[in-house]
Amino acid sequence: MGALDRLQRFQRELGATPALWWAFVYFFCLLSGYYVLRPVRDAMAASPDADAVFPSWLIEAASGAGVVLGDYTLQVLFSATFVAMLLMQPVYGALVSRFPRRIFLPAVYLFFIACLLGFYLVFHAAMPGRGALFFVWLAVFNLFAVSVFWSFMADVFSNVEAKRVYGYIGAGGTIGALLGPALTRTLVQTVGVANLMLVSALLLGLCLVCILKLRSHALRREREQGVVSAGQPIGGSVLAGFGLVWRDPLLRALSLLMFFGVGVGTLLYSEQVAIARAAFADPAERAAYFSTIDLAINVLTILVQVFLTGRLMTRFGIAPLLLLPGLAIMLGFSLLAASPLPVLVALVQIVTRASEFSLAKPARETIYTRVDRESRYKAKAFIDTVVYRAGDLSFVWLHKPLAALGSTAVFGVGVFVAAGFFLSAWRVVRAQQALPEQPTPAARAASAA
Repeated sequence: MGALDRLQRFQRELGATPALWWAFVYFFCLLSGYYVLRPVRDAMAASPDADAVFPSWLIEAASGAGVVLGDYTLQVLFSATFVAMLLMQPVYGALVSRFPRRIFLPAVYLFFIACLLGFYLVFHAAMPGRGALFFVWLAVFNLFAVSVFWSFMADVFSNVEAKRVYGYIGAGGTIGALLGPALTRTLVQTVGVANLMLVSALLLGLCLVCILKLRSHALRREREQGVVSAGQPIGGSVLAGFGLVWRDPLLRALSLLMFFGVGVGTLLYSEQVAIARAAFADPAERAAYFSTIDLAINVLTILVQVFLTGRLMTRFGIAPLLLLPGLAIMLGFSLLAASPLPVLVALVQIVTRASEFSLAKPARETIYTRVDRESRYKAKAFIDTVVYRAGDLSFVWLHKPLAALGSTAVFGVGVFVAAGFFLSAWRVVRAQQALPEQPTPAARAASAA
């Protein structure tokens, strides 16, 4: 199918599914706003100025214990991010349990906009320790905001619609991921880092407009499903996410899939940084290496999202989209264990991340259209934030001793982690077969209780 045919099909989907346009713009603005800020985060984390990254009291405490904090920058930042995720879970759970969607969704985004206005002041004043604070906040923002987005999409679209349109929605996000860094590259020298916070806040404000436009579509779909309390608070415990994951085999499988998926990504990224540092002495060469990889990932992602994702899901279901990335990653890590060349590392990174964004993630998200609202918002948020960052934390620390043994050891262990990823994907495929195409009346009643 040619590009013109795909464009015409997208236009037909816009006519047949009016919510698609607002969902497309919503995800575009969300990822644009995030990727405007991501280069700022990476620059702060890589800063040689410890006072810009960490507060002075932490630097002094580490020095007093004989630890050079700069040697453990990523480990400390990832650990702090995990703690922040744990602290945010009951707050988010309280919002979801006690307030209807029309309140808690805008509240989440208004909170993030308020934080950006605060960071504008922090960066404008060049406050010490701003790097660590911003790194942790942006990680929390990215996971919570994106998780809430996909939970909301599962309210708006049915499973049949999701199989058709999630690829297009994902493409909107990928275009935003391309635009965000371009905006930063264009504006940062002119307006400065602090003003980029305002650019991102404006994009999040546009997300709020899209939420308001999509609200009626979500309510209509719930009424069509027979949800008695459509648009009302979900209720239940503020910590229900963990309990739901613990009890439900499908949610447990999705948690393992997330954990091992993050594991292969973290091991690959951490070792890639070390390999690039050894292979390219010039910082400009390293920057060109990483920017080329990011560009290739985004181009491959959008091509697969537009031309392949929807067709595969509509015709074959989610199985190939979940299983093929696992097989590709196992093969890639096996090759890297034998020959960890920078070019080969780049190719495996491109395939790993592009397959996650274009295949595995849309497939996982369609599953949430078929579960009850409490699982959709609470369990999903727990998996997307706490489990995600637990994987990050575990494997960024595991990389430290493995790196001392060399790249072959890192990628050799990575093969087993990739095997765990593939087996978890297989468990998800098996477990989701028991779900109906839409939540059952009993599930709907439970979500309305």
